[in-house]
Order: sequence, then C-alpha cells, then structure tokens
Amino acid sequence: MARHRKPRQRPLSGNAVRTAVTLALAGAATATAFEGTSQADPAPTPSQVGAEVDRLYREAEAATERYNGAREKAGETERALTGLRDEAARKTDQLNSARGALGSLAATQYRSGSLGSAVQLALADDPQEYLSRASFVTRAGDRNAAGISSVRRRLDEVSRLREQATGRLADLSARRDELAERKAEIEAKLSGARRLLARLTAEQRAAYEARTTGASPGSPAAAGRPPSAPPPPADGSRAARAVAFAHGAIGRPYVWGSTGPASFDCSGLTQAAWRAAGVSLPRTTYTQINAGRRVPRDQLAPGDLVFFYSGVTHVGLYIGNGQMIHAPRPGSTVRVAPVDSMPWAGASRPA
Repeated sequence: MARHRKPRQRPLSGNAVRTAVTLALAGAATATAFEGTSQADPAPTPSQVGAEVDRLYREAEAATERYNGAREKAGETERALTGLRDEAARKTDQLNSARGALGSLAATQYRSGSLGSAVQLALADDPQEYLSRASFVTRAGDRNAAGISSVRRRLDEVSRLREQATGRLADLSARRDELAERKAEIEAKLSGARRLLARLTAEQRAAYEARTTGASPGSPAAAGRPPSAPPPPADGSRAARAVAFAHGAIGRPYVWGSTGPASFDCSGLTQAAWRAAGVSLPRTTYTQINAGRRVPRDQLAPGDLVFFYSGVTHVGLYIGNGQMIHAPRPGSTVRVAPVDSMPWAGASRPA
C-alpha cells in the first residue's frame, strides 16, 4: 500500500510575505472598523459640540491675530524694500552721472596732456599761455581725483543698498510663508467648527447662537442691538466718535483679517472705530492693549478697549452700562454684548 506523504511546505518568498502581511493588516483594520461600529462611542451632546466649536473659534481667532500681525510686518517689510529699491535706483543714476563726468574729464586730459611738461614749455610759442594751461591741468587733476572718489563712494552706496534690499527680500519671503501658514491654520479651525455645527439641528444651532451672544433667539439682542445698549455719547469727543462708528457697524459681518468698511474682525473693528476718531491704533489685540493707558474694570468709560481671554485674543469697544460692541467670530455679525460674557483680560484707553 502506497504511503501518502504530507506535502512539504515551502517557505514564502519576499513578495508572498509582503502580500500576506498586507492582507492580514487589512483584515485586522476591517475587523477593528466593524468592532468600532458595533461599539461606537455615543454621539456628542449639543453642549459638547458647542464647547468644541467654541474652542475652535477661539483658536481661529488667536491665529487670526497672529495672521494680522504677520501681515502688518509683511507690509512694513515690503514698503521698506520698495524704499531701498527706489534709493538704489537714484544712487545708480548718480553713479552713472559721476562716471560720465569722470570719463569726459579723462578724455580731455588725454587729448591735451600727451607731452611732458618740460617739452610743452620748450615748444610753447607763448610761455605764459603754457603756464596758464598747466595750472588748468593741475586743477583738472584735482577734479579727476575728486571724481574718482565720488564714483567710489557712490559704488559703495549702491552696493550697500542692494545688499540691504536682498536682506529685506528674504525677510519678505519669510513673512509671506508665515502668512500662508497662518491662513491654512485659520481655515482648518473654521472648517472643523462648521462640520461640528452641521451636526446640530436648526433648533440646537439657534440655542448655541443664543448662548454665545447672551441673548434669547428672536430677541433684539440676538439681532445685535439689545434694548439695554446705551446710545452713543453726544459730547463730540474722540471716544464718542469711536463709539458712534462702532454703532454704525452693527450688523456687518465678521470676516477674519478684515478692517472694514463692509466687514470686520475684532481688532479690525476697534482699529477702524478709533481711526474714525483720528487716533491710529496698531493692528492686533496684543498690541492694542498696550496702545493706551490701562484702565481698571470699575473705571471703564465709553470708547475704552476691553480685552478677553488669557492670550489677549479678543477685543471689543466699551459703550457703557456693562455693554460693548464687538465682532464676535466667523458666521456672526458686529453686535452689542455684555462685557462679562467672556473671560476678562484687561482694558486700555487710547490716547
């Protein structure tokens, strides 16, 4: 009776091993996915979604202020670069003029000074005329030396300006890279917030809006102007003009990076309001807080800048009665809100 031998197993080749590992990993991933589906975590509650959206909006606003700062510095760098290029062009024109004058002087000397001075004196029909001409040539030599010195100086100036311009160009490139990075960060945060809000029902989104604005849905406060908001001061002061501008901006949309007139972000609104009053404020929250005199919370007056969060990432314009006008966040509009609706960071009064 013939013996049946057990087939001999061959070791797997390299390709076979890779294929087997791939299939095994795919199977494990599929099993994990199904397991996750069957044992999925419960869906987040509306309050949890709202808290996460709040976090993303705060991070987006902080990134917006960093973007605003980077854009301001990029603008300063670009203006400095333009100035250096303009100055270099002027100096280059002056250099070319100095070179032309030096070349003309050298050509004149060559035509009139090819013979030695002793020979020229011996052959001169009028020795006095020769001596006068020799004195002119000496003066021309002095002018030649001065011309050479001028050309050298202008060469150095042009070289220095071009070197500075090269450095500024490198700075500008770095600023633009930073702007692109900040922009991508902001858009990622806002995209995440929109996806989370899309999980909520219309009623839940309305409740979220009411919570973040401190007003009940459908109330005047939800439209941006609560009945308790005081009117702008009428004393004609700069602070009154700033507050009047902010009142006029109520209802305009929040757009990150915008300074008006059709839309604003938080620091763009306060900057525009005080600019309307004739006062120049820096661009960002973290520079605006140092632009004027610090004010204690119990001494606030209309027109003061009020700041929030530990990183000083949000600002509004105080209008009295515990209220401020501010541009809250993307998806909202400029509105009136209580000063105590956000974590306090400080206040300043523009000079």
